[in-house]
Amino acid sequence: MAEIIYPYIPESVTVHLGTPDSNAENVTVSFTDYIKNVASSEIYPTWPETALRANIYVIITYTLNRIYTEWYRSRGYDFDITNSTRYDQAFVKNRDIFQNISDIVDEIFDQYVVKQGKIEPYFTQFCNGTTAKCDGLSQWGTVTLARQGYTPYEMLQYYYGNDINIVSDAKVQSIEESYPGFPIKAGDAGNDVTILQNELNRISGNYPAIPRIPEANGIFDINTEKSVSEFQRAFNLPVTGVVNKATWYAIKRYYVAVKRLTDLISEGVSYSEAEVPFSSDLSEGMSGLGVGTVQYFLNVIGYFNPALNLLPLDNYFGSQTRSAVEQFQKFYGLPVTGIVDRNTWNEIRRIYDEIISGLPEGYSGKKAKAYPGFILSEGMRGNDVRDFQTYISLVGRYYNDIPEIPVTGYFGNQTKNAVITFQRLFGLPVNGVVGAQTWNAVAQQYDYLIETENL
Repeated sequence: MAEIIYPYIPESVTVHLGTPDSNAENVTVSFTDYIKNVASSEIYPTWPETALRANIYVIITYTLNRIYTEWYRSRGYDFDITNSTRYDQAFVKNRDIFQNISDIVDEIFDQYVVKQGKIEPYFTQFCNGTTAKCDGLSQWGTVTLARQGYTPYEMLQYYYGNDINIVSDAKVQSIEESYPGFPIKAGDAGNDVTILQNELNRISGNYPAIPRIPEANGIFDINTEKSVSEFQRAFNLPVTGVVNKATWYAIKRYYVAVKRLTDLISEGVSYSEAEVPFSSDLSEGMSGLGVGTVQYFLNVIGYFNPALNLLPLDNYFGSQTRSAVEQFQKFYGLPVTGIVDRNTWNEIRRIYDEIISGLPEGYSGKKAKAYPGFILSEGMRGNDVRDFQTYISLVGRYYNDIPEIPVTGYFGNQTKNAVITFQRLFGLPVNGVVGAQTWNAVAQQYDYLIETENL
């Protein structure tokens, strides 16, 4: 079952004490301290409690919208929000906090406003309603509504429509920028690729020159590469087909713009758009292709690093896999949790890539080479495709169901069909692409057949 990535409450917020381009100080405070400060700066503690609660919901949600859309960080700034009321909401460094406001924030800091059927924190625009008016909530207007007996939720409905919900008990975790930390390119796979594909597909609706990606399945295939290249061409970025940090955040900015996520008439992010095919973290008790891939990578690393134990490739995250993950984390200076989170996976991948790229030519002898570290899929070309075709073509001589394909270095329909047949025969997930497990299974059969022929 696909996982849904929900917004979360950040542990801290970095505030720029001025307009975005001003040479002002940045301060980082806890999320709750930030909300308490803004609320104490924006509203009056003597207001009815229901009005205070409605305003605090709005302040929380506005802040989360800025963080969720990476409004400033996607533009190259090193902060999450400003304290300029021209752009954001008031924040006064080291100001006193009103006790009743502090108590309310402590109670509801992990709750925020969404539109029904949507994921992202809603853009809860607001103004004071006296010296400034806007299409969103009127701060002084909530006082009037409170005196008329409106509840906080009814006040929010009054200003933002009846189709809103309040999310409760949102997860709290530290902020990480969405860019994965390394360029994403053909052959990569994961939830970052899925997010990229979904955002490019939505942008293509407004910019038809950017081709849609037929399958947003988390695999960076030739169609994804073409879409990235056309996006780069359309928006005057170097046309590489590789998503570096500049391209990632350019895609993010245009996605937020076409979806109008920072607008009262936002299109919103649906649950289906927030679904990702891979588990965010892998931990003990889990099973599947992702676990098998981690096991394969750790085994290759362990073959060259005697400090790490080898483990069975059984696609099950049992105690041996947990122990191997802990060994890896300890050796490479990561928090020892036994869980493969994003940072652990990135380090596993980095070390694996270093090992594979450092192997001398002909290292494997007559045996199949190690998995190149990226997924092979239809439309790709190169020596790695040629090597794989060599292996599966030999296997096809001994298994009648597997077609013997020409070794051309191009991953076409014949190669895809051979892969699908092999995966079906050997009990692998049938997807027509060559990841670590398919490569390893084909390589094992090839090595066995080569040894048999030489007997």
